[in-house]
Amino acid sequence: MKKIKILLLAFIFILVGCTSNPTNDKFTITSTYFPGYDFARAIIGDNANITMLIKPGSEVHSFDPSPRDIINIQNSDIFIYVGGESESWVDDILSTLDTSKMTIIRLMDYVDLSYEEQKEGMEIESKEEEYDEHIWTSPKNAIKLVNAIYEAIIKKDETNKETYLNNKNKYINELELLDREIEDIVSNSKRKVLVFGDRFPFKYFTDSYNLDYYAAFPGCSSETEPSAKTISFLINKVKIEQIPVVFYLEMSNKKVANIIAEETNAKPLIFHSIHNVTKDEFEKEYTYIDLMKKNIDNLSEALK
Repeated sequence: MKKIKILLLAFIFILVGCTSNPTNDKFTITSTYFPGYDFARAIIGDNANITMLIKPGSEVHSFDPSPRDIINIQNSDIFIYVGGESESWVDDILSTLDTSKMTIIRLMDYVDLSYEEQKEGMEIESKEEEYDEHIWTSPKNAIKLVNAIYEAIIKKDETNKETYLNNKNKYINELELLDREIEDIVSNSKRKVLVFGDRFPFKYFTDSYNLDYYAAFPGCSSETEPSAKTISFLINKVKIEQIPVVFYLEMSNKKVANIIAEETNAKPLIFHSIHNVTKDEFEKEYTYIDLMKKNIDNLSEALK
């Protein structure tokens, strides 16, 4: 049904001829999710019109593009998306548009991919094996993604290449500092296990730093109410291993994490997937770096 709607919207869009470009001289970058938006913003500054399709505070897995979103994509000089099952709608839209003058960046093409896991104790989801699309959650991957976006930007605007290079290098230096700080925390910690009373979109993060984990749901699960069996498993895991922190995601109702915390005296803390940001975070211009620093603080408490 969603695919039919997308094709219909694209057809209407073509008929009405909504292909006008913005009135200023800046070129246009559109990103579906926050990571691509933030990485592009860090590199290019004010030299482009940058749009994020997913509205701040909204649920990314149920995104349904509007006619305006399709117009934004068509008018993009650079279009950035992650790829994966949650963005299958992107391919449907692109197949209906003239993309000959666009640079399209599918971020999953620039990192080594891992499959989503059905971890012990996790709610089982009856679906085909899929690649985990939350590639940006590891700063090591974020560095690769920033480089990919930079290469696309300088092809569109070679005049400002030196500025973009300096901005890119500064941002990557910050990412490398985060990476080293995480490695230091993990190497000096007495435990290597994290527990999430929520979805788990952090496989690339835990793989990068040799951490183990247990969670209620896979990363792209549409479920929010785990079974008593799953909750009991996580409670027992926290008790047996004396885990001090149980994590929940941003914009979560925290219900499961709070239940586990009440039964174990563990502390519920947020671990931000940086998939999207709240309206307040967006207006305050929070960056991937800002949010990952908060994650590092909470990671340190969880592994102590």
